[in-house]
Amino acid sequence: MEKENNIRVTSEINEGELYEHFSFKADQGQDPLRVDKFLINRIENATRNKIQQAAKLGAIKVDGKTVKSNYKVKGGDNIKVLFSYPPHENLLVAEDLPIEIIYEDEELIVVNKAAGMVVHPGHGNYTGTLINGLLYHFEKLPLNSNNRPGLVHRIDKDTSGLLVVAKTEESMVNLAKQFHDKISARKYVALVWGGVKEEEGMIEGNIGRNPKNRLQMTVFPDGNSGKTAITHYRIIESLGYVTLVECSLETGRTHQIRVHMKHIGHTLFNDARYGGDTILKGTTFTKYKQFVQNCFSSLPRQALHAKTLGFNHPKTNLWMDFDSPIPKDIETTLERWRNYSKHKHY
Repeated sequence: MEKENNIRVTSEINEGELYEHFSFKADQGQDPLRVDKFLINRIENATRNKIQQAAKLGAIKVDGKTVKSNYKVKGGDNIKVLFSYPPHENLLVAEDLPIEIIYEDEELIVVNKAAGMVVHPGHGNYTGTLINGLLYHFEKLPLNSNNRPGLVHRIDKDTSGLLVVAKTEESMVNLAKQFHDKISARKYVALVWGGVKEEEGMIEGNIGRNPKNRLQMTVFPDGNSGKTAITHYRIIESLGYVTLVECSLETGRTHQIRVHMKHIGHTLFNDARYGGDTILKGTTFTKYKQFVQNCFSSLPRQALHAKTLGFNHPKTNLWMDFDSPIPKDIETTLERWRNYSKHKHY
């Protein structure tokens, strides 16, 4: 067997029970689109080759009928990818992984998550996640509504920073309510493209799945789609073609800071999913292009760090504040921009 990029391809599909791994319903306004291209935009890290192989094995069905990779998806189609082996995301395996625990008591754990570590198992990331590591150190963690042990909130794979994890059912309920009721406090630092003009501001705009690319989220200004999202920001440091900002969240939508900052014209530096891995501001000089590429090399991810976290302790009700240092990869890139901006006239 071969396992790669979310889709594991076997030599044949058994005639016994098939297990659903992915399920999508095409929007009514969907333009005709090959099913392999349709799925690439919806299955993270999948390759077209793997999807085409899955189609050859009869693993892709539309409205219950097996289709080939050149099938044209249309509005209302129900597309499923099925295999003869069960999906692994519910098979939680304890793993001895490096985890930086900065606080622990009988009720909770506060973790400083490294960039590159996925928070919980899912399609294509069945091992090596924060949850796998926590289960090695803590055998019994309460399950949340999505059957994910201890999780109250999460941050993206390539975002570093602070997370609180519950150790008891009571603490999970209490902490989840604090996040829902906006009692908890979260501040992030982000390096964004462009010179932010206002010293501080608020971004308000519903966030939902991008209908043209399901791996992205987008802002729906009219409020007819998506969920309410509010981000506050303030400038920490202006560095010419980039700006270091602090972002505070009132809500916790998927990719919220990344999407909101892009919406106001300040995409996060080196955020590949949202176009920040290209030169969005600056000159056309070759030396400048090389400088930016060097920055991308020193920071091979979006420049976003969950720096502070605050909440009431679920047992004592005392306010707790946690702070984590800016990681080396972001700090190195900031130093490069500081040095560049000193010798550049904008």
